[in-house]
Amino acid sequence: MAIDVNVHPLLYKSIYSEDDFAFWEREFGMGHMGPMDYDEVFAELDYGGIEKSVLLPLDLTTTAGGWIATNEQVAGIVSDYPDRFVGFASVDPNRPDAPEVLECAFVELGARGLSLHPAKQRFWMTDACMEPLFELCQKYDRPMMVDAGLSWEPNAPTKYGHPLAIEEAIMTHPNVRVCLSHFAWPWVREMVMLMLKYPNCYTECSALYLDSPEESINRLFTQDMGSRWFQRSLLHQVMFGSNTPRFRAFKLIRAIDALGLPDYARETLLTANALEYLGGE
Repeated sequence: MAIDVNVHPLLYKSIYSEDDFAFWEREFGMGHMGPMDYDEVFAELDYGGIEKSVLLPLDLTTTAGGWIATNEQVAGIVSDYPDRFVGFASVDPNRPDAPEVLECAFVELGARGLSLHPAKQRFWMTDACMEPLFELCQKYDRPMMVDAGLSWEPNAPTKYGHPLAIEEAIMTHPNVRVCLSHFAWPWVREMVMLMLKYPNCYTECSALYLDSPEESINRLFTQDMGSRWFQRSLLHQVMFGSNTPRFRAFKLIRAIDALGLPDYARETLLTANALEYLGGE
């Protein structure tokens, strides 16, 4: 079984509305799909062997005037299906009440981490507005998920997601677990460098598919990196993530299985690292 640490619940029927979806479609940059009932969602998750999914909202209050799923919507989904979902919170660091919004999400909504998108939310991880958010994550032992590398969303300059632009924030907050999503593609080796330097730094494998999932994952694990780098040096810092609904989780699982990893490495990638990152289940 696997834990998917990068899921956007945009197509879940329980939170779907025409107005919200029009905003999500525009800001997430996706064609019309869904909505999906939970029996459909769970059937696809079960087919791929996905035990739990980490749901990531996104607060775009100051940049776009709305949310791509709210903290309350995510908390409601988790409350209904606690065995299948883990909920993160988001907050726009540029809003003046950001610390209060985040602490409320941690304390009252039970959010298990903080979802950020520097390119889409237009901030640098080293900005002064980030310091109180790091302090809250450390206080409540909550990890961060930071969108890194290429962003598919419109109006999201890639420079904000370069791993070297995020390094100082990771370096100066060693007690906060920070995952840079998508292997920070195309900066895979820079991502590797950060993980080698900082044990609190993680990534997940929903990198860009220029070819089939099998071809792209094979390139990621055997060409962009040395073929033994993951097993020898990065075993405890790479997690499974799909970036659903942009990519299908079961296809990525199939691509990982095609790598022929030893059982211990596969289990660590698909499950154990996520449990460590989340602080235990």
